[in-house]
Formats: sequence, structure tokens, C-alpha cells
Amino acid sequence: MNSEPGRGGPQRVKPLLTDAAKASLAKTHTLFRMFVVTVVGSFFVYQLDVGYLWLATVLTAASLVLGVVLLVRAVRLKESRLILFGTISGLVVAAVMVLLIVTTMVLFDQVRDYQACLGRALTDRATHECMVQFQQVLPTSVR
Repeated sequence: MNSEPGRGGPQRVKPLLTDAAKASLAKTHTLFRMFVVTVVGSFFVYQLDVGYLWLATVLTAASLVLGVVLLVRAVRLKESRLILFGTISGLVVAAVMVLLIVTTMVLFDQVRDYQACLGRALTDRATHECMVQFQQVLPTSVR
């Protein structure tokens, strides 16, 4: 056993949480889980098809709202750094999703035609031709 107090370092004891603190922590964890699901869900729904762009938009908007609420809650209640880091990272991903969704909305017809062409393409050559056709219909400022 360590009989010297400085040798093992000071022992940190976690303070016991009250019922209100436990409920607050549980609510923060639930919000964090919902936030992660909406961010990841919006990313995967965006990958599906341009026809589901509305769902990706709704999920991204929900993730932005949840992220801001969670960020304020994590800072105000001094939650763990992991939740704070995860929230900030998720908000960055949501911001990138906003850029992707806006770009896809502006180029909706071109993206829809490109996805339809890829759906019909059975070979690598046909896939390459779809890409060339897509690049030709894009505005010159986007290329």
C-alpha cells in the first residue's frame, strides 16, 4: 500500500449526482444520440437518390437544430468533452451537407439525368460516358 500521500497522486472522487443531475445527463445523452442519428441519416439518405433530396434536407435541418441545442446545453451544463467534440464535429458535417444539398438543388435536373444514366450503365465505358455527358451539361463556372 502507498503510505505516502504524494506518491500515488491525489485521489479524485466523483461527486454523487442528484436525481435532477442524473435526469439532465440522461437528457443530454438522448439528445446526442438523436443528433448523431440525424447527421449520419442525412448523409446516407443523400447517397441514395436525388429523389430523396427532400428527406436529406429535413434530416439535415433537424441535425442543425439538435446540434445547436446540444452545443448550448453542453457548454452551459459543462458536459463531457467527448459530447462537446462530437457535437462540433457533427455540426461541421451538417454544414457540409447543407452545401451539398444546395448544390444538388441548383443542379437538380442535371444530377437526376446523371443518376438515371448511371442506373442504365452496365459497363465501365458506359459509366465513363455518363460522367462525360454530365460534365458537358454543367455550367462552365462549376466545371
